[in-house]
Amino acid sequence: MQPDLTPKQERLLSYLKREITRIGKVPSLRRAAADMGVSHAAISQLIKTLEQKGLIKREGRYSRTIHLLNRIRETTGIMRWLQVPIVGSIAAGLPLYAQQEWDGSVVVDAARYHGSNLFALKVKGDSMRDAAIVDGDLVICEPRQYAENGEIVVALIQPEEATVKRFFRREKLIELRPENPTYKAATYAFNEVLIQGKVIGLCRGLEVMDRL
Repeated sequence: MQPDLTPKQERLLSYLKREITRIGKVPSLRRAAADMGVSHAAISQLIKTLEQKGLIKREGRYSRTIHLLNRIRETTGIMRWLQVPIVGSIAAGLPLYAQQEWDGSVVVDAARYHGSNLFALKVKGDSMRDAAIVDGDLVICEPRQYAENGEIVVALIQPEEATVKRFFRREKLIELRPENPTYKAATYAFNEVLIQGKVIGLCRGLEVMDRL
């Protein structure tokens, strides 16, 4: 049973839930104060009261990181988020120069996507269409320097270009195979390909898809 709340406490709790759902994280206390039209001290006091009532928890006494709690005082489901950096673009067609700059981030469910070093890449082209990876998708990747046959990987070629393809190790070559009959598979010597990661899921628009 949820404890009784004053209108101000209820308003702050609703605000925190709304902002977490919208942006995937708790806004700063300064931003909360500005949005709600009250002082920073008032927000701090309300936060303290909500914590005492078992509705939120801070990581430390002076931490700005706040977790919403459910009825059994566990972190609520909307807090299970993970911010994954978008690292440039890759080509699902002709390989594209591997950009190293971050190009924003995407928020995914940490219960489905484990690991602290995940990265995302924006796909250009349609060579992986039959694997449900299309132009404009963000592929979610776990960093890897190896691959098993049949896995969809991010690979650097020679090592200037990056591409996403299905990986196959042959006796003397590496085959990178598209998933679109319009494109042909390409083969490379072992020293021409560097595996950068395994594709484990994708984000299309505002929807984060299941792990691949």
